[in-house]
Amino acid sequence: MTLSTSHRPPLVEEITGKLRELIHSGEWPLQQRIPAEPELMAALGVSRGTLREAIKALAHSGMLEVRRGDGTYVRNTSEIAGAAQRMYLDHTQEHILEVRVGLDTQAARLAARHATAGDVAAMRELLAARRAAWLAADFTAWARADWDFHVLVARASGNPLLHELYASFGVVFHDDLLRQQRRGGYNGLPHEGHGGLADAIEAHDEHAAVDSVNRNLNSCAEWLQE
Repeated sequence: MTLSTSHRPPLVEEITGKLRELIHSGEWPLQQRIPAEPELMAALGVSRGTLREAIKALAHSGMLEVRRGDGTYVRNTSEIAGAAQRMYLDHTQEHILEVRVGLDTQAARLAARHATAGDVAAMRELLAARRAAWLAADFTAWARADWDFHVLVARASGNPLLHELYASFGVVFHDDLLRQQRRGGYNGLPHEGHGGLADAIEAHDEHAAVDSVNRNLNSCAEWLQE
């Protein structure tokens, strides 16, 4: 049966919601290309026009990026992250870091209060991957593991809004890390804000967790001033 015009907007919204959930859940990873149109049309049981309208809506919100002749890629994990990425272009690195101070310290404090043993184990695994990548000179993997560690701390805070806001810094954080790495003498495996933070979270020591974050961010601030 052909859907009437009056039924089309709800169907587009339904498909947009399904695509959004695939991104938000991580089934479609960040920076990866989503399945081709024919595959999605068959899986979702919708027409090309409906699918394209849904993709267009998520591209407008900043979650997807349509690259002509190449496909559609996941750009951000939520509308908040997409809007934030556009907003960050209008602000300096110093301003962004000052906002991160508030989010990082609160995430660390709450993670020390709420993190589970599973959260801590996952943090240790990411730190091990981060170390292995740095020693192997795989700096892209190193930066990804470093960022994933910080996002995990935010998730372990137990505050989903804080986690979503923090995750919006992903591209900015990743680019800054790689710029730092290219400087001579840069230490890519600092204990502050990483190993020390994991230790404090495991010990449920909120004060030590915040101190560890502050030491790490102070070093970032010094780097920006050089």
